[in-house]
Amino acid sequence: MSSATNTISIHRPELLRFPRDAAAAVVVAANHTKFQRVTTASWTMAMDSKKSSFGNYNTSKKNKKEEVSIIPHWELSSSSSDFRFDRLQPSDQELGTDQKRLEFGHYVARQALLDEEFWTAAWLRAESHWENRANERYVDNFKRKFADQEFNAIKRRSRGQIGQKCTCIVTVMKEVKNVKRTVIKSVVGTLDLSIRYMLHGETFPGERVRAHLFCSINRTDPNKYGYIANLCVIKSARRRGIARNMLHFAVESAKSESVEQVYVHVHRSNIPALELYQKMGFEIVEEASSQLVEDQTYLLCLKT
Repeated sequence: MSSATNTISIHRPELLRFPRDAAAAVVVAANHTKFQRVTTASWTMAMDSKKSSFGNYNTSKKNKKEEVSIIPHWELSSSSSDFRFDRLQPSDQELGTDQKRLEFGHYVARQALLDEEFWTAAWLRAESHWENRANERYVDNFKRKFADQEFNAIKRRSRGQIGQKCTCIVTVMKEVKNVKRTVIKSVVGTLDLSIRYMLHGETFPGERVRAHLFCSINRTDPNKYGYIANLCVIKSARRRGIARNMLHFAVESAKSESVEQVYVHVHRSNIPALELYQKMGFEIVEEASSQLVEDQTYLLCLKT
């Protein structure tokens, strides 16, 4: 896992990894890039609160519990003046009705809008990265540093980069009447969707091709693609279809950008991750396999 520093698009994309004990939690090693928000025509999808085609949800009182993000509070190295750890989750009216969203069960997947949502997304990624290494020395300091860097990187990517744009997608708990939650206790999952273009000569992202020293981006629709990274879900909310529905929302968002192919990297040892993506319709790009042997990853593609 690398830190959340930014690089330009000609570098190899992020590497997606699932912890072996849960297919819903994903860790991504990043050569991150800058992006801007996806602004397209609004649309809303609603699903039955008990069961949808993208996952089953246990709504019984016996098993129902509040998902709580245990996120430490500290002064950020650089944040907006109105950032508050105690900010309450905004209502649907405050967010506006023109925002793309996917409702499923007790949750809503949508674009992150608030700094507090960006911060929680960054902390969830830090938690996922060190999930199986909780006993390592100085792990809390490492998570804090990673989250701080990732928070600022997410904000930079959201502002956009030439030839690319990125949306930080979050899943939040649905608004409940007479129930007030802070933003950081509302976010239960996150991922990044970036819209990119192939370089001249590439047939898939990161392909090693002979190119001129200063290769250029091929800005034509057939060379436009989506890339998914940084998917993770809080432990207390796993196995509820959150990862699957976020992926569906990301794919639909990519399709609204006239994207015909969506890519993702998965570590070869993460069988649950491979099974999840294959159920969603992703297929291994065999041409890329020989180039990714050293990284022990697969490149998967979904044709929309």
